[in-house]
Amino acid sequence: MEILIATHNLHKKEEIQQILGPEFIVTSLTDYNLNDEIIEDGNTFQENALIKAKYCFEKTGKGSVGDDSGLVVEALNGRPGIYSARYAGNHNFKKNIEKVLEELKDEPNRRAYFITVLCFKDKDGEHYFEGRVYGNITTEVFGEDGFGYDPIFIPDGHNMTFAQMLPEEKNKISHRSEALKKFLEFLNSKGGVL
Repeated sequence: MEILIATHNLHKKEEIQQILGPEFIVTSLTDYNLNDEIIEDGNTFQENALIKAKYCFEKTGKGSVGDDSGLVVEALNGRPGIYSARYAGNHNFKKNIEKVLEELKDEPNRRAYFITVLCFKDKDGEHYFEGRVYGNITTEVFGEDGFGYDPIFIPDGHNMTFAQMLPEEKNKISHRSEALKKFLEFLNSKGGVL
């Protein structure tokens, strides 16, 4: 079964493919040569996920998933939040990480969570699925793997950052994995038909 994900991000596509497994074919904007810039001007993760899912569905007629994810830091009043990917520079996660670490320099409260909101859009309307993983922000970068803020986030119950974990280890507990599990349950309840 094909699922079209509203992204050009190869990391995200691979991560979703790993989580969903071989019975699904995960395709992306790149596979359909859809190169318009999708303007994510929503005020919430839900609104941005819908914007992306709607764009794909309208362009292809295929059941489409828009995904909006971010890091929410308690001591920063929820920042970077919906601006996670462009917090200090558009998709420059090195700068984004530096900015978060700088802003938390003398802050004892390191609590944060990653959130993913998926919006699935098809001819029957929209459905939303949310996943969260809580943890703490480190004081420095640890690990080479992962993407985004993975090198500075240690999930609760673990002693290493997402970037230090093997992909399959991270995918068992990640926010995206939790949202995708809810999405899978929904697909199964529909008999797996898109």
